[in-house]
Amino acid sequence: MAESKDLLQVLWSGADVLRGKMDANEYKTYLLGLVFYKYLSDSYLAKVYDLLNDETPDDLQEAQKQYEEVMKTVDAKDLLQELRESMHYTLDPDMTYVSILNDAKENAFNREKLQAAFNRIQESDELFNGLFADVDLYSNRLGTGDQKQSATIAEVIKVLDGADLIHAKGDVLGNAYEYLIGQFASETGKKAGEFYTPHGPAQILCRIAMTGQENKKGLQVYDPCMGSGSLMLSCRNYSTEPDYIKYYGQELMPSTYNLARMNMFLHRVHPENQHLRNGDTLDADWPTDEETEFDVVTMNPPYSAKWSAAEGFKQDERFMDYGGKLAPKSKADYAFLLHGFYHLKQTGTMAIVLPHGVLFRGAAEGAIRETLLKNGSIYAVIGLPANMFYNTSIPTCIVVLKKHREGRDVLFIDASNLYEKEKKQNVMNEEHIDKVLELYNNRKSVDKLAYLASYEDIKANDYNLNIPRYVDTSEEEDEIDIKALTDSIKETNKAIKESNTALVDMLNDLTFSSSETETAIKEFIEILKEV
Repeated sequence: MAESKDLLQVLWSGADVLRGKMDANEYKTYLLGLVFYKYLSDSYLAKVYDLLNDETPDDLQEAQKQYEEVMKTVDAKDLLQELRESMHYTLDPDMTYVSILNDAKENAFNREKLQAAFNRIQESDELFNGLFADVDLYSNRLGTGDQKQSATIAEVIKVLDGADLIHAKGDVLGNAYEYLIGQFASETGKKAGEFYTPHGPAQILCRIAMTGQENKKGLQVYDPCMGSGSLMLSCRNYSTEPDYIKYYGQELMPSTYNLARMNMFLHRVHPENQHLRNGDTLDADWPTDEETEFDVVTMNPPYSAKWSAAEGFKQDERFMDYGGKLAPKSKADYAFLLHGFYHLKQTGTMAIVLPHGVLFRGAAEGAIRETLLKNGSIYAVIGLPANMFYNTSIPTCIVVLKKHREGRDVLFIDASNLYEKEKKQNVMNEEHIDKVLELYNNRKSVDKLAYLASYEDIKANDYNLNIPRYVDTSEEEDEIDIKALTDSIKETNKAIKESNTALVDMLNDLTFSSSETETAIKEFIEILKEV
């Protein structure tokens, strides 16, 4: 825990160098990119040292020294060949983080050398293509003029020197990276919805999707709106065979896609298990030529996004079995849902976060929902608290789907009050998360929290899944004691009459300087006598 905390402190202090020069949505790109470059470079030097000495180096400066020496010998060619095969990239001695760090310490930092290192990595293998495209080392946001811009990058490089990325055990490094992404999401606010799902909903969604599949070796996880990849990677926490999970993800935003790729490497996911793509999920189906059905489907798509809803999609296998209906142009929620569901295995589980409107809106969405319910595809609906997500304050829900099961009942859980209020967002802590999972796994009706609705219940509600129709969270009002209320009213009336009598006595004792005032007071006294 201390190791993790120290690493977090060092990494987050790198953000302090950039904070104030640009907003969080921009400086996250620099910090996360430089952390990833340091990881690749330090891993490379550690591999060099291991090949030369058959052990992990205690000091990367020593590894750097040995690398510089061996590159001057006849063994250099063979070493580079072995490094290329094992690491998928090579770096010249002056391209390593250690070399550039030494330059920075001597006030001789050269941006061209760092850019050359980025280019070398990106050109080494398709795995790294375009990874550093967003890290603009020549941006005016780093400062005015070459000297200030170089000084800013050099300062970040020196600060990150305190982060030991080689000896971090287990998922410490990956978790630290996730922490950074979460911190940036908090600072960025509404812009963060595209790349991060808050901890509480993410853990609920992943634990549900993994239920019953925890021990499966070679599990295949799919997220067609993957953002930073955090939902897919969270599934590792609930698997007994995390090293064998295969990840399939797609993301529309290039910068976010690159963030997901870095996140995979920093969680030490083997390149063979990474199947990530930059593309529009709804525009063209993917994947189509490799694995096309998956054990786990996790999704947090953009809410009520616009899409073309072109007629041609009615012949698309993803959408064609729902009565000739498509999600409306102004709300692609069901298009995302049906896309993910199409790629779910018969034995798998899908969990998706959506706005509450999908539960009760009519027209085409109502028809699609009815078909899903008739097929028994919707397994559970979980209402989440409002103000949980960075890109919206509206309440959302998790819809759980399965393809092959007995029965057509639906479990409704109202978790809207299971949260703690923090400065910017409402937060679900571990106690709240565990409570939702307990309700989900027990699959029974619980007063004011959960209701297991039969298909007949749902049909009687015209296939409307609005949670309050099934889970009654209203509080009964206390019974009113009519006799006590009557006695209280009598006492109040008595007190009012006594007060009025006393006031009238005081008013009768007054003397007046004008006849108009005397007349007004006498009229007021008559009114008090009538009350």
